[in-house]
Amino acid sequence: MVQQKKREQPSAPERLKLAAMGLEAEFSLVVDGEPMRPEDLFGSPRDFIRGELMHRQGRSYHLPTGGAVYFDTGVIEVATPVVEIARGCAARAGRSLWEAIQFVRGELDAWDAGHGRETRLVGFSAHYNVSFELPPGQPANGRSIEKLALLLTYILPAPVMLLAANRRSTGVGVRPRKDRIEITCDFTPSPALTIATAALIVGVVREVMTWPSYELGELSTHGIPVIRGFRPMPHTSRKGWLARFNCYPKNPFTCDIDREMWQTERDGELSLRAIAGRAVRLFLRPVRRLSDPFTFRLIGSVLRGRSPSLLDQEDRPEEYEHVGRLCAWDGLSPPAQLARSRYERVVIRAVSGQQLRRNGHSLRPVGMSGWSAVVFRREDDRREVIAIDDLIQHLDQWERSR
Repeated sequence: MVQQKKREQPSAPERLKLAAMGLEAEFSLVVDGEPMRPEDLFGSPRDFIRGELMHRQGRSYHLPTGGAVYFDTGVIEVATPVVEIARGCAARAGRSLWEAIQFVRGELDAWDAGHGRETRLVGFSAHYNVSFELPPGQPANGRSIEKLALLLTYILPAPVMLLAANRRSTGVGVRPRKDRIEITCDFTPSPALTIATAALIVGVVREVMTWPSYELGELSTHGIPVIRGFRPMPHTSRKGWLARFNCYPKNPFTCDIDREMWQTERDGELSLRAIAGRAVRLFLRPVRRLSDPFTFRLIGSVLRGRSPSLLDQEDRPEEYEHVGRLCAWDGLSPPAQLARSRYERVVIRAVSGQQLRRNGHSLRPVGMSGWSAVVFRREDDRREVIAIDDLIQHLDQWERSR
């Protein structure tokens, strides 16, 4: 007799109702002074992380912080849960990212002690994700996520370089990813600069998304300074565009960022800092609207030269070489005091395994469906997939039941 499949509720929709963002960071693994692929040392993150881990999808697992960890082509990658876009969202996502980094570092410390080895996490890259949708009620009129990605490749690189890049950086990328825009650049060993970069990116991307056209002619319409001779190249991974060092007349990552050496299309010769400052000045309102006060002041301070950029240093800082030790999350910083977002709270509750009472049923979370839904198992062994948007109304009850 063929066993019948267990009944399961239809999957929740993949798309979130609220505009959201998220961060990812990739790290190379060094063991006893030698680079090593994490896949070769560990079969999966479960081999060095103690305790039970909730499976996410593929070979990724959720952490107690609400984030996720997985191996991706020779690197260890951590990702935050989605955070709804609102004032302070970048600080919330940045805190979540660094909490995940610190957790992974702590588990590696325990593995080191038990095996007599020494592991280091070396900062590699960071990805800043922002959800995409056209303004409600407006026709597309030729606006596509692909055109938006190319337009942003002319706007974002200079300010992102000032906030997130170092002397050994090679480029800033923009990739269209179905229903989100992904900005790629170097990992930044400063939590405050990570948050500042995220706040800038989210503010700019969400504002440009509202423009009536995504054609490159909008650059002159809005007064965006463009370096003469700049030609972005196809991104080296996935679809998208890359402002690589050799897409410019000279390498912007090794230049004097305060020297007026860049001939622009309409604004004469400017320094890289001035180009970044003029671009950001056009987006001050949306960036301020989404930033906590500490982060907004830091963005302005770096772009004006009052606080150091990593490009002010002669070489890449040594903090890159031992992330979680030489650089770490400061839980006493002002952004750390912000309340968690509702999406974060739902995911953290789900990962904790705490049961939820809903519609007369006791539901036990057993997994996640991407970042948009939680998979529960009922007392009758039936699986139920519920969108995290629909779980927000149950948050207070869920958290009280701990």
